[in-house]
Amino acid sequence: MVEISSTVPEPSVRELLSYATSIKKVDKAYKSYIQSANQQLFGYVKEQQTVGCIGIEINAQHGVIKHIAVSPEERGKGIGGQMIAFLSEQYSFATVSAETDKDAVAFYRSLGFVITSLGEKYEGVERFLCVLSPN
Repeated sequence: MVEISSTVPEPSVRELLSYATSIKKVDKAYKSYIQSANQQLFGYVKEQQTVGCIGIEINAQHGVIKHIAVSPEERGKGIGGQMIAFLSEQYSFATVSAETDKDAVAFYRSLGFVITSLGEKYEGVERFLCVLSPN
């Protein structure tokens, strides 16, 4: 895992972020990681290519996963779980959380996150809060 801090995102990082947010929001999301003291973006590098990224917001003893993405050809190989494990090792968070849609609930549940429905935050879209207490 490497911290991503260059002022301009590499094409692979831009593409990864587009999987986690809309393509229109990539630049804004990337800029917030670079400019905000309490946000960090990390890349998972395999064979000299960034194939995964995870962005977090740090609030005292709590980490909030803002974005997580893995290249389509690398999905299902445990990279997402390894990135979350890295956060637990890198920081001493009391809890790690993420807000997601139903498509990612099984992923978070498989890693030990407790899932709570937030209901329809957006019309027709149920959102979920996923919380992990690593220690």
